[in-house]
Amino acid sequence: MSEQQRAALDLDALIDDPETRIIVTCGAGGVGKTTTAAALGLRAAERGRKVVVLTIDPARRLAQSLGLTELDNTPRAVTGVDGGRLDAMMLDMKRTFDDVVLQHATPEKAEQILANPFYVALSSSFAGTQEYMAMEKLGQLHKQAERTGDWDLIVVDTPPSRSALDFLDAPERLASLLEGRFLRLLLAPARGPFKLMSAGVSMAMSVLNKVLGTQVLTDVQTFVAAFDTLFGGFRQRAEQTVALLREPHTAFLVVASPQNDALREASYFAERLRAEGMPLAGVVLNRVTTTEAPELSAQRSLAAAEKLDEADKSPLTAAVLRLHADKMHQVVGDEKRADRFRRSHRAIATIEVPALADDVHDLTGLRRIGDLLTA
Repeated sequence: MSEQQRAALDLDALIDDPETRIIVTCGAGGVGKTTTAAALGLRAAERGRKVVVLTIDPARRLAQSLGLTELDNTPRAVTGVDGGRLDAMMLDMKRTFDDVVLQHATPEKAEQILANPFYVALSSSFAGTQEYMAMEKLGQLHKQAERTGDWDLIVVDTPPSRSALDFLDAPERLASLLEGRFLRLLLAPARGPFKLMSAGVSMAMSVLNKVLGTQVLTDVQTFVAAFDTLFGGFRQRAEQTVALLREPHTAFLVVASPQNDALREASYFAERLRAEGMPLAGVVLNRVTTTEAPELSAQRSLAAAEKLDEADKSPLTAAVLRLHADKMHQVVGDEKRADRFRRSHRAIATIEVPALADDVHDLTGLRRIGDLLTA
């Protein structure tokens, strides 16, 4: 078997394998993670799997592609699927956080937490909360699948982020925040053992009061006091999720376009996954420019267009030749960048998916993407 064959990514084999229980698509923003996740989910379902697709894409393109009027925090059945079962859902960050509170706090504590202004801000817009809640939801879906057998494959479309580290680091970051010294300091005045330090604590509180304002500080202290019993659970679940992602039944797919920034991010992510001991199935080089006339180079096209211009003949043909020349420049550039990536990561399986002229907006389009992913 040649090196090129060894490096080919066989996605049909991946989704057909009953041992594959979780597929995570990740990469830079705007490279087609959502479409890839939806297409793989549909293809797996139509090959007999029971699939749920979890998307965190705020553009909500997935709902339209799957023929759903809306996606929310509850898996909804996709109609028109030939074969198995396909459900889809979109992460509701705040709703997921609320569910965690309701599940792990007493009714009285839960009411206090949910009404707290600091909690509302934390659960709605705090940096890293979306990524953490994606992991919470993945853990919930995995437990439900094991308990009920509703699904045998979960496909996760990771949050769009500027850093490849955000998705892997968010659970630990949020858990560290909620268990950190700063919030513990805010809780200190209410705890007996800390009363011996009352002078230092009072000084710290005085500074914080000036920086944050009386009401904000009060809201934070009230939140921390009510939330105290849940602190340990966040770290425990974060560790469980990371362990789940390292198991052999999980497969990471890095999605990248053949552009330098996206490929750098893909390279960094691939290295990070390997360093973390997480199973990388391969890289999807998405939206690669192709042409139906590769034998006609850009140079020949431009030369022919110039001759037509000199003879003052067929201006439309000359214009078409120039358009083809522009496209050939893109074809050559994409292939050079993709080839450089492959040579730098010979051990990583890859597959190229050509760019399409039209956006994907229905199941037929997703099936086409699925065919290209497994060509």
